[in-house]
Amino acid sequence: MLVKSGACTAIRNNNADTIKDPAWRVKPNDEIALTVPPPIETAITGENIALDILHEDDQIIVLNKPAGMVVHPAPGNREATLVNALIAHCGDTLSGIGGEKRPGIVHRLDKDTSGVMVAAKTDAAHLSLSAQFAAHGRDGRMQRSYQALVWGTPLPGVGRVDAGLARALHNRRKMAVSTHENARHAITNYHVQESFLDGQVTRLNCHLETGRTHQIRVHMAHIGHPVLGDPLYGAGMKSRVSHLNASTQSALEALARQALHAAVLGFEHPATGVRMDFKAPLPLDMARLLATLENA
Repeated sequence: MLVKSGACTAIRNNNADTIKDPAWRVKPNDEIALTVPPPIETAITGENIALDILHEDDQIIVLNKPAGMVVHPAPGNREATLVNALIAHCGDTLSGIGGEKRPGIVHRLDKDTSGVMVAAKTDAAHLSLSAQFAAHGRDGRMQRSYQALVWGTPLPGVGRVDAGLARALHNRRKMAVSTHENARHAITNYHVQESFLDGQVTRLNCHLETGRTHQIRVHMAHIGHPVLGDPLYGAGMKSRVSHLNASTQSALEALARQALHAAVLGFEHPATGVRMDFKAPLPLDMARLLATLENA
């Protein structure tokens, strides 16, 4: 079917010499020659930006994304993105992803969320990883877990938030829990690891069954425990900051972002099928905040 599709595209573009009928179907013993055009150069420019690489081969690259880095160029963030950095780093090792010579982004982290990410270097790797992310771990191949510091202590200590997400009606930058038919299914599992300051702050491990925009941030706010430092979903927690001790207040102010980190990413290698698991330690800003809480 892929051959037939390619042949028909060539016919519509007036590039085929032999097959001229778009309704032509493959028959037994047919021999078909297909020429795949070379990938075109991407319009996105490479930038020499240091990367914290956890693994790299000819199919994939796994890295620890820092907070503050946007994954893909977009209006308002055309430069200094992860894709700019990957294009410069990978150079000629990149193959065509969708016909364009660029790294294949199969998942994203928010700009101010740090942690493990994987990108594809070939079309085959991109297809495999995309399928694994689309299954959201239901087939056992994909695993993603996050470390989060949240306000208060969720009860029970082990829970599951099953709530659909959609764009907020009055602020398009935000997502919101929704029962609308267009809302996307979203499930976050959490486990309390330790609490601080008599339960004012809690460290959670969050395991995703789906991967929606701002999912953990929205779900935690929905159950009344927004992520510390979250400018979009934790604005109502400003009064709680005043109850923290001076060192913790200072560490939270220095964090200047949501206290959320993609700590673990596991998947099957797209070429070998071998299970691969990667961990990224807490970045310094979040580790310092945690240390002040532990010593409070």
